[in-house]
Amino acid sequence: MSSNQSLGRRRAHSVRVSLDATAIPDPPGGAGRYVLALAAALDRRDDVGLTVLSRIGDANRWPAPVVARGPARRPVRLGWEQVGLPQVVRGLGVEVHHAPHYTMPLALGLPAVVTIHDLSFFTHPEWHQRTKVAFFRAAISTAGRRASALVAVSAATAALLDAQVRPRAPVHVVPHGVDHGRFRPDDPGSDDAARARSGLTPPYVAFLGTLEPRKDVPTLVRAFDRIAGTRADLTLVLAGARGWGADAVDRAVADARNGHRVRRLGYVAEDDMPALLRGAATVAYPSLEEGFGLPVLEAMACGAPVVTTAGTVMEEVAGGAALLAPPGDVDGLAAALEAALDHGPGGPERRRLGLEVAGRHTWEASAAAHAEVYRSVR
Repeated sequence: MSSNQSLGRRRAHSVRVSLDATAIPDPPGGAGRYVLALAAALDRRDDVGLTVLSRIGDANRWPAPVVARGPARRPVRLGWEQVGLPQVVRGLGVEVHHAPHYTMPLALGLPAVVTIHDLSFFTHPEWHQRTKVAFFRAAISTAGRRASALVAVSAATAALLDAQVRPRAPVHVVPHGVDHGRFRPDDPGSDDAARARSGLTPPYVAFLGTLEPRKDVPTLVRAFDRIAGTRADLTLVLAGARGWGADAVDRAVADARNGHRVRRLGYVAEDDMPALLRGAATVAYPSLEEGFGLPVLEAMACGAPVVTTAGTVMEEVAGGAALLAPPGDVDGLAAALEAALDHGPGGPERRRLGLEVAGRHTWEASAAAHAEVYRSVR
């Protein structure tokens, strides 16, 4: 079926939606993975007629139909979002536009739904580049005034959004999902090959995420260094692209006595992520603040022991299935890692609970909740 035929068929559906994917890099980060998974789940629904707007040359990774008009360069794209994108959207005959990454076109002429991932641009501006802080504070505030509805990825994000922005638009809490076809506890038979591609040999502690200040990877490096002396075969694996502020990770590794046992893989292809998580002796996600913390959920879906940060949305998401450490506390994180590695009392119960908690999160459920938001504003 051609894209035009597919688009015509979808216009008979109950709500016709355009999804702006022009801000999603390749390879994607956490927010990008949300948009990719959501687009695929929405495309499988009979009650949503979806059109994805992508950058020029970026159509192949999105479900059809795709309109690839967005400029590749970020400054040009941001201008196009305000001038060119509204014209494209109005020509599609859609009823609702979904802007899934904070920003929205102002002169759209139809209802807009905007996803807000986190409020750290307000609460911790020191974790971001100054230009991004000013830009995203303005974008989030504008969305709070101008959007028809806002999607918050967790109750914690919704609470901070209310405290920092006082949005006029209704806020809907819609959690992320897990692709249980890939993130599952059993090895489909390809894990050894996937780990071999990255040169991984168990046992290892795994971190999955962008290397940026709020992930607090330097504290993880120092905590690993505390326990590595008595665990001669243990390594720390950092899987994630370098972000702004990653020099602090470099310094922590350079200062560690066991820094030579820290493996930095860079970005790991999504198809290889489950094998990385399943093979880990424990997965550590010591982030100081997140909107959701998807790696925690995916690690639990793989049956891995998880250590994360107390008092954060990750504690909320884990639902009692993860070991917790105080934020920024090297000793506390080292103790939690030791407990996870030693499979102490409660370990089997935490694993069972983790699988149960992760099982309640699906992209199908997330897409269904998004569809309800779309219908509420059209």
